[in-house]
Amino acid sequence: MRSSKSRSRSKSRNNNNNRPSGNIVNRVFDSSGPEGKVRGTPQQIIDKYNQLTRDAQLSGDRVAAENFQQHAEHYTRMLSEAQREIDARREEQERQNRERQAERDRERNERQERESNAPAPVPADPASSDQPDVVEAAAPAADGGLVETPEAAPKPKRTYKPRKPKPTEVAAETPPSDAAE
Repeated sequence: MRSSKSRSRSKSRNNNNNRPSGNIVNRVFDSSGPEGKVRGTPQQIIDKYNQLTRDAQLSGDRVAAENFQQHAEHYTRMLSEAQREIDARREEQERQNRERQAERDRERNERQERESNAPAPVPADPASSDQPDVVEAAAPAADGGLVETPEAAPKPKRTYKPRKPKPTEVAAETPPSDAAE
């Protein structure tokens, strides 16, 4: 017989409508069946109770077989409920993702429409807009009054010193023409 202390402890842990928090598909349970404790995930417990049901049927014990079957059914229902909750959460997340993606697509399409429908910028009439005072040069430049900057100026070509001619050895070998005569 179980002590009341262990029962009260387990009840205080699961005050949320007798549903433990977390993912029960992978949670390990201790099932206290008629043959002792069965420990494992809900699927493992279901498999164990189904095996015990078959063993009881083969031995001819209909009462024990029915008892094991009821234990297996309990964990089957628990597992299917947990799976339904997981599927509902997954569907909700997928729905939210689809809504977010549709909103992003809508915003992108609106931005592209604004950019494509926007009129091309018209150059302002210089006479009508406020312009800063400009000091006029003495002679207007031929390129429309633009100021030449150092970056735009052509780079001067590098000049090299001419090389000194190498002394030729051929001249030293041939005797001067005056000495031969």
